[in-house]
Amino acid sequence: MDNLKKLWGLAIAAALTSVMLVDPALAQEEAPPSTSPEEAYFVFNTLLFLIGGFLVMWMAAGFAMLEAGLVRSKNVAMQCTKNIALFSIAGLMYWLVGYNLMYDGVDGGYLGSFTWFAHPEHSAEDLTYAAGTSDWFFQMVFCATTASIVSGTVAERIKLWPFLIFVAILTGFIYPIQAAWQWGGGWLSEAGFSDFAGSTLVHSTGGWAALVGAIILGSRSGKYGPDGQINAIPGSSLPLATLGTFILWLGWFGFNGGSQLALGTLGDASDVSRIFANTNIAAAAGCVVAMVLTQVIYKKVDLTMALNGALAGLVSITAEPLTPTFASAALIGGAGGIIVVLTVPLLDRLHIDDVVGAVPVHLFAGIWGTMAVPLTNGDTNFVTQFIGVASIGAFVVVASLAFWLILRFTIGIRASAEEEMEGLDRTELGLEAYPEFGRGSQTI
Repeated sequence: MDNLKKLWGLAIAAALTSVMLVDPALAQEEAPPSTSPEEAYFVFNTLLFLIGGFLVMWMAAGFAMLEAGLVRSKNVAMQCTKNIALFSIAGLMYWLVGYNLMYDGVDGGYLGSFTWFAHPEHSAEDLTYAAGTSDWFFQMVFCATTASIVSGTVAERIKLWPFLIFVAILTGFIYPIQAAWQWGGGWLSEAGFSDFAGSTLVHSTGGWAALVGAIILGSRSGKYGPDGQINAIPGSSLPLATLGTFILWLGWFGFNGGSQLALGTLGDASDVSRIFANTNIAAAAGCVVAMVLTQVIYKKVDLTMALNGALAGLVSITAEPLTPTFASAALIGGAGGIIVVLTVPLLDRLHIDDVVGAVPVHLFAGIWGTMAVPLTNGDTNFVTQFIGVASIGAFVVVASLAFWLILRFTIGIRASAEEEMEGLDRTELGLEAYPEFGRGSQTI
């Protein structure tokens, strides 16, 4: 038996040897294709765009869950519908007109071209990061985030299609035009304005559009009494809102880290790591400060304030997540938590109904974060930062006001009192998020 095994082994070895002699190429490993330093740099940059992009895309789920948890059960399906629809509309509008309006031939001016984004062809001579569709994808998800901010503020009383028409205008025109002023190399960029990942260009822009929409739309029925009293309207699921906040927190690492726009060198990799750490510290500080402040003011910790405190910390650090020390990041984020706790009741006193607290989080904390940039970045100054905040705010307010009013006086934007009482899930969609708990449902 042992001799038979030896014979079989010799036969197999002889067969392999004969094959190698016939085709020597099989006897040696194929050499890996060579990669130039330029190609490697392009690959790593593209990887950063794609990873950052899908993390920011996942923030759409965070907004959907946060809003679904903070509205009443009868409006949950409506919020989910609005969020998946707005992300889809933003993707199409940014392709059709937004990207080139933001980037194509701005050259120190105010806007680019009204042409759609064509799929680029890559070549060995064209390896800049901006040549790839990865850049388009990364910029598109930022555009969609702006629209998500509006959705929660105007929840529970706005009709579906007027809202989606406004989203198309916001993502196709309003957002790209003002973003071209800075990120497209426009006049604010030439003036020295700095907004690393969009505290103003994304978050304040969404916040201004939301604030104008809330004022034009009016408050929910029963939110404010005839004698000025403020009536709390609890949401359907605080666990869902908490999940949404954690998803947003995770996505923010792509939001801020991806805005480094490069990962091809040791310096870039180190900067991305620092951005991640500062982003996390600011969020944590915003959450803790909001919890402590609500305990001091109201003698109880308010979970919704803790959630929005974390988000305000994230918005606050977004304008400059690279240059702060860890201590500075904590102070910037903690100030965001203070802003939320103080301005949520301020809006109520003004009878401005913001269902999820998006205006304090994204607008007020966004302004603070942008104005705080010179505290840690010596290449900026407060005057230029203020000019950027004020000019973008004025443009977005005027443009949003015009389009909200056009929609109001043409097709109408607000559901009727009966529809609002019934819930927009039934009246707008003809379904319910939780049908087993609906009125008239039967247990089988």
